[in-house]
Amino acid sequence: SSTMTSFPVLPTTSGTTPTQSFTTTSGTTSTSSTTTPVTTITSSLVSTSTSGPSTVSSTTGESLWICNCTEAICIEDDKFVIIPVICNPPPKPTCTNGLAPVQVIDADGCCWHWECDCFCTGWGDPHYNTFDGHYYSYQGNCTYVLVEEINKSVDNFGVYIDNYHCDVHDAVSCPRTLIVRHETQEVRIAVVKPNSLKVEVTVNQQEVALPYKKFGLSVYESGINKVVEIPELKMNVTFNGLSFSIRMPYSLFGNNTQGQCGTCNNNTADDCMLPNGNIAENCETMADYWQVVDPSKPQCSPGIIPTQGPSTTTGQPCKESSICQLLLGSVFEKCHKIVDPKKFYTACVFDSCTLPQLDLECSSLQVYAAICADQGVCLDWRSHTNGVCSYTCPAHKEYRACGPIKEITCKSSPESQNQTETKEVEGCFCPNGTMLYDDGVDVCVKTCGCVGLDNVPREFGEEFTVDCKDCICLEGGKGIVCEAHKCAEQNKISCDGEGLYQVTEVNSEDPCCPIISCKCNTSLCTTKPPKCNLGFEVYSHIPNGQCCPVYQCVSKRVCVHQNAEFLPNSSVFIDKCQNCFCTNEVNVTTQLNVISCEHVPCDTYCEPGYERQPVPGECGGKCVQTKCVIHTSESSVLILSPGEFKNHPYNNCTLYSCVSIRDQLISSTSEITCPAFNEDSCKPGTVKLLPNGCCKTCTPLDSPTPCSVRERKDFIVYEGCYSETRVDLTECEGTCGTFSLYSAEANSLEHSCSCCREEKTSIREVTLKCPHGHSKTHKYVYVESCSCQDTECEISKSRESRSAEENDRESALNRIKRAISLTSK
Repeated sequence: SSTMTSFPVLPTTSGTTPTQSFTTTSGTTSTSSTTTPVTTITSSLVSTSTSGPSTVSSTTGESLWICNCTEAICIEDDKFVIIPVICNPPPKPTCTNGLAPVQVIDADGCCWHWECDCFCTGWGDPHYNTFDGHYYSYQGNCTYVLVEEINKSVDNFGVYIDNYHCDVHDAVSCPRTLIVRHETQEVRIAVVKPNSLKVEVTVNQQEVALPYKKFGLSVYESGINKVVEIPELKMNVTFNGLSFSIRMPYSLFGNNTQGQCGTCNNNTADDCMLPNGNIAENCETMADYWQVVDPSKPQCSPGIIPTQGPSTTTGQPCKESSICQLLLGSVFEKCHKIVDPKKFYTACVFDSCTLPQLDLECSSLQVYAAICADQGVCLDWRSHTNGVCSYTCPAHKEYRACGPIKEITCKSSPESQNQTETKEVEGCFCPNGTMLYDDGVDVCVKTCGCVGLDNVPREFGEEFTVDCKDCICLEGGKGIVCEAHKCAEQNKISCDGEGLYQVTEVNSEDPCCPIISCKCNTSLCTTKPPKCNLGFEVYSHIPNGQCCPVYQCVSKRVCVHQNAEFLPNSSVFIDKCQNCFCTNEVNVTTQLNVISCEHVPCDTYCEPGYERQPVPGECGGKCVQTKCVIHTSESSVLILSPGEFKNHPYNNCTLYSCVSIRDQLISSTSEITCPAFNEDSCKPGTVKLLPNGCCKTCTPLDSPTPCSVRERKDFIVYEGCYSETRVDLTECEGTCGTFSLYSAEANSLEHSCSCCREEKTSIREVTLKCPHGHSKTHKYVYVESCSCQDTECEISKSRESRSAEENDRESALNRIKRAISLTSK
């Protein structure tokens, strides 16, 4: 008709026949719609509201959106052209991360365009693929930002990873915990066993059971993965202990991500961005700067850059695992055109060469297969690894390389059961012909009945007993209805007698109804077993009808010596002078076997310098050294008692000695050192040997050394005052005849001492200047002449009376003691 009463009005900037354009994430431009005139309307446009109709006036060229993707364009006063929007498929872009682009509905709700989702993944020790597909490896062992918003639009949002050194020999890292923060919740998926697929989930530091759903966040299992999903942000994070992935929509996070996963803009040039916005030379360097504060790792904090780990290029010699070859072979061939395997092969080779004992190369195959499955290509690859990368499922489930992302359960809604999901995931699933009972109940059932706390499936109408309750599985309502189990009556019994007590036992026919009986407990008996003497043992027996035993000590029929027992015919050691053995003969009095002994002849000879001394337990004692045995250079042997000295038989200058220090005999050889001797300085005919027969002595010629006055000039300082000029000072200097000479007649040393001393002196005066300005006179002694003067030498009379030979021997003994003292220190 030519008149329209009302319709929804939306503004647009399109022209009469507009061609709308937009830029995809790959940078290409595509056409989203083409307009075609359909109907002309001549009346005014009116929109209906609760307050009544109102007229909408339009100017020429203005366009208005109406329902069913239709546009009205004003061509003149009251005339509109109604044009339906026709969408043309936009050109398909190429995503740098290697994944297929996704279709996204335009804001007008009519047409759609392509976008490249933000997809970051990590695996191994560890290797990263950024949102835009840039590959790098990083070996830090701190906690890092994987992704945060540059411009914050979501409260407390971010994904973080806790890495640790997973090898004791090389500083290589593996993921240990994946952390997802969203508003008031922090989800941690932590590895329970290193380098395994066993993980546990906590929310705000409290362990939770899956599936978990609260405050706009859910955590559930999908195959081998644990998935954190935030529907409001259209994002999910997966982690299985060996690999992780983060998928975020470009429409919400494009050009607004930072961290080790890079910037999501389909451009790898800025993937290595630092927190300050600069671009690092490589992503390995960039990754260091995304540390976060972690109380469990005090060595890590933002700003502290750790030492770089091993290079990601493997050196020779290293032959990569045959597992890595599978990535390039026929097993994964179907996926090669969709996802390039090169970076996963590089990571696999690095893992197999760096950590061959951990089988980490399996993670490269696992994450590549998961990406292929996400792109619609599912591959059964584990069966080609000869068990190296096998995956073991619980006994009630079976492994499938290609299973549903969300398994259908008995509790699934009819709508979800009818939905068909094209993407698949590997994991453990219920066998064919069975179904998972519920997401939170890991039980496979053939028919959807009931499952209680015992995790045993029950059919509708089935009656059973559990936790001593009689239950029935009913369809509808709460499912399982229970009541207390009823037991048959038992006769009352009493347990009399020492050691007897009443006990409750499990009834094998009805575990919920115990059986009461009497038992014997010997620990309740008052009679204690006696302590028997050596050679005797406790014998006990319980009389019929009683509980407590009767004890007595009975002979073991053995020999006893020094708190030890010996069996008959065995050897008994008493001492080395006797051969003893245990006989079968029993002593009637002691009830012990008799020990018989025979005497053993003893050796009494000892080497020279040794004496036989009695030793407890030794036959005839043992030879103990009591004297020093000295072997001379002429192969003769000297035997010296402690403290004894002897000269060499042919050389009086060599002296042998023996001392006992700390119960140890030590022999020593000393050479007598004679003072310098010059016969030219002796009076003729006075040269002779000292009593030691080694050194010579004589009467010296008289040749006194001149003694004279030595003059010098110096300052005089006295009580803080001093002379202003040097003063003439004198002193005696020179030598005089002094000697110690042995006298054979007196059998002692004769001493002659004379010193250079002052002979004539005078007193002189000098003026001294003091610190406070005053002066004073000081007198000092001035030596006029010097001469040699006799001096008495005080010498110990006891020492003079000893012979020179004794003095030499004492000197030698002191030298030996000093040497031994130094050695012991």
